[in-house]
Order: sequence, then structure tokens, then C-alpha cells
Amino acid sequence: MKDDDRTGGILILDFGSQYTQLIARRVREFEVYSEIMPWNAPIARMRSARPKGVILSGGPRSATGPDAPAIDQEIFHWGVPILGICYGMQLIAHTMGGVVQKGRLGEYGRTTVSFTNSGLKLLKNVPSKVDVWMSHWDEVRELPAGAVRFGESETGGCAAFSIENERITGLQFHPEVESTEYGREMLSAFVFDICGCDANWKLGDWVERSLEKIKETIGERDRVVCGLSGGVDSTVAAVLVSKVAGDRLDCVFVDHGFMRKDEPAQVLDMYEKLNLRVHHVEASERFLSAIGGVATPERKRKIIGELFVRVFEEQANDMGGAKWLLQGTIYPDVIESGHVGGDVIKSHHNVGGLPEDMKMGLLEPLRELFKDEVRKIGPLLDIPEEFLKRHPFPGPGLAVRCLGDLTRERLDILREADSIFIREIKDAGLYDSIWQAFCVLLPVRSVGVAGDVRTYGETVVLRAVASLDAMTAESVRLPWDLVDRVAKRICGEAPLVGRVAMDVTGKPPATIEWE
Repeated sequence: MKDDDRTGGILILDFGSQYTQLIARRVREFEVYSEIMPWNAPIARMRSARPKGVILSGGPRSATGPDAPAIDQEIFHWGVPILGICYGMQLIAHTMGGVVQKGRLGEYGRTTVSFTNSGLKLLKNVPSKVDVWMSHWDEVRELPAGAVRFGESETGGCAAFSIENERITGLQFHPEVESTEYGREMLSAFVFDICGCDANWKLGDWVERSLEKIKETIGERDRVVCGLSGGVDSTVAAVLVSKVAGDRLDCVFVDHGFMRKDEPAQVLDMYEKLNLRVHHVEASERFLSAIGGVATPERKRKIIGELFVRVFEEQANDMGGAKWLLQGTIYPDVIESGHVGGDVIKSHHNVGGLPEDMKMGLLEPLRELFKDEVRKIGPLLDIPEEFLKRHPFPGPGLAVRCLGDLTRERLDILREADSIFIREIKDAGLYDSIWQAFCVLLPVRSVGVAGDVRTYGETVVLRAVASLDAMTAESVRLPWDLVDRVAKRICGEAPLVGRVAMDVTGKPPATIEWE
């Protein structure tokens, strides 16, 4: 939050909630910039954001615990509105002299909250009773001095309070999740009516500002090498930088052997339409050899990430040298790799998997954007729709979808199964309505029968999810006739597959990818 449209936004302090990133997304949907920082970030860094409001996220800890995440009380003296959600509410109460104790009964899932003061700005478009999403055990037993309770849950617990005419507000429930009725209205009221933010986070302005920043960074002589995967993020990043770098940008498409069926040829064909200078590197044997015998997901990602950079460095040297490595890193990559202070969910090859002795500087123009924002930028750069609608594909490719021993034979099995699944989804007209669909090959065999002969075949799992930004996701309920047809085709056409299962787990508790 340093440029004009990023100051005066909302600062979100993360206390470990699974929904922190969703809060940020909700605020950006109002065209207001939001930025996440860890709860223990230096206070000077927080102040430098010059926010118009602060949101304290939920979290898994008890606010009264000896090692509980705390808040620098200086924040209460900034004069900007503060909204505490779940743990954030309990932390405000505890820090300001209230009493927080373990409740007699925890509240998890959907429940009803009754509001008692309809005159509050936060509730201007909210009825007196709403269904909300709760996830807590501790509760606020006694309010801090000057606090007014205005919300009560079904169990009689405090569900909402305010201090100093809504300058400080606490909500025990999660307004950011879809399951909370009028949650968007409450957040909108906080952002605009209480904090006084302006809707100035415009992606068109972001493009212009980014082009200027890229120009300042690479100057008029620096060369840039970009790793293109065929996905939305790297494609948008490459086209954006090409507007500044021109023929100083060399794009490298590395076929690491973990692509989907026929994908290398398809991707190279698509890039011809974008007038990017693309160098095709066939390195499948090199990658497969490096990762052979490695089964640990994090180790896979780090090996692939480091080898990617080595290949890029070699290509850069062959092309006359490059000072910058361009990557399509986006905000969820940074968050999930633990680079804003949270736990590491997985090391993304373009964030957590980079070697420390990398010789090139990193150029990551999309680092502050969510996936749907990247897709919206595409048309502003005249990128064809066929690129922008492609389902996300992990940097390590099928290496993190083929569990267990990675061999060319098992990868080919997975490629065939995945191709059948995606083809059927497209033929059913469902591809564009699904965030991500793919197959996983398990290191599990099971007994079957084919043609009166006992078999011992591989196991394929189908996965299809709906999401806005990959931070949370829900399983898609595919038509049963489609699932049945896919299962039969895979068992009949993909060699050695004897069983097909369906993954119906959401995120959380699972991640979208299996590794």
C-alpha cells in the first residue's frame, strides 16, 4: 500500500485464520485495496501502509493463552476504525480490559444472531436476525469499559460489540464467508461508511502504474527471461512486461515432462498468437532423473523449482545474459508459501522453491493480485480468451498429481486419464464454470476383474472444484452420468487403471492439489 490507490485502504492483520485471505478478497471486491500483514509485523511497517481501517482476523488460539498472538496497543491510538473478527474480537476485549473465557459450549457452523441496535452504521442494510457462520470456543464474558453489546447468539453469548461509536467493533462471527447472511453488507458498511474508503482500486490504473514500475526497474538495457508455463499467470506477466521490454524479453517454455497430454505443442501454438519470443527447451529426462525416487511433496517442489531456475539461467547465458527472471507469482502463492507471516501450506516453485544463490533478480509484477484479478487484466492487454479461461495448473505439473514413484509410464497413465476427464467436461459444457478439474494417480493398487481375468490396477481420483481465488474451494457436484462415463472410459482406455474414485473434499480442510 504505497501508491495513491493503495494508501487509504484496509490493513488486515493475520492471526492465523483460514479465512484471512477471504477477507482481503471481499474488500477488493469493493474496489478498495487491502493488504495482509502478520500480527507481529513491525508497527512502523503497519503505519507505512497509511490505512483508513484495520481488520483483525480470526485465529485458532485462545486470546488469554500465555503465548497467544497479541496486538500492539499503539494501533488503538491511530484514530482509524478497527474491526475484530472472531479471535480479533476476543483479542480486542482482552486487551482493553474485558474478560474472555472458555465458553460452556463452542459454536461451530451456522447459527442465528440477533441484533439490538439497528441504528448502527454497520447494520444499515441488515435485518435484526441473520444466520451467520461461527467457529469459536472462547467467548467474551465481560465487555471492556465503554463497550456496548449489540449482537447476541443463540446460546446467549456476545456476538457483537462496539466502542466509541463504532470506531472499534467486534464480531464473533465471520462476515467474510458466504454462509453469513448480509456479511458483504456489513463489510461494505465498515469499509465505506465507517472507514470512509474510496473505491479507487481500478485494474486499468494498476496496469498503467505497473508498466511505469517495470520501466523503472529494468531500465532501457536490462534483459529479462521469463518462464512460460501456458497458464494464465505467466502469460499475463509476459505480455505485460513485453509492453516495456520488447525484444529484450526472452520467454522460455520448459517441457519438464510433467505436462498434460499434447500440451507442449498446444501451448507453443497459442503463444505464436501473442507475438512473444518463445524458446522451447525439452528437458523431461533431466527433470525426471532429478526427481526419481523422491516421494515427499515439499522435496519434489523444491527440486523442480531449483532445476527450473538453473535451466532459465543456462538459457539466459545462451541468449546473451539476462538480469531479471520474470515469474507469474500471484498473491495466493505468496500467502501459502508463508511469505506474509503465516504457516507454509506448500512451497510454490516460484516462491518457496527458489535457490538462495540465484544469480538473477526476480521480477514479479502480479505479486499483489489474486487470480481473478489477473484474469480481468488479460483483456486490458488484448490477451485472447482461450488463455484466460485455462484452468490453473501447478508449476511442478503432474509431478504433484502423480503420487509416489514418478516414472514415465505412470505419468503417461495419468496424462491419458486426465485428458479423458477434461474432454468429457468440455463436451458437457461445464469447463468454464469449474475453477479446476484434474486427475490424481495414487500409489495404491487394487484388485479388479476384466474379461474374467483378475487384475491389480492403478487408482485414479477425479477432482473438480469451484473457487474464486484458490484460497478456499468447494467440490463441484458433477452430473452422475458424466462421472460414470468418465470412470468407464478411464478404466477402458487408460492403461493399467482398475479403479476410479472421486475427491469431494473442500478447501479447507484439504488443499486443491493433493501435493
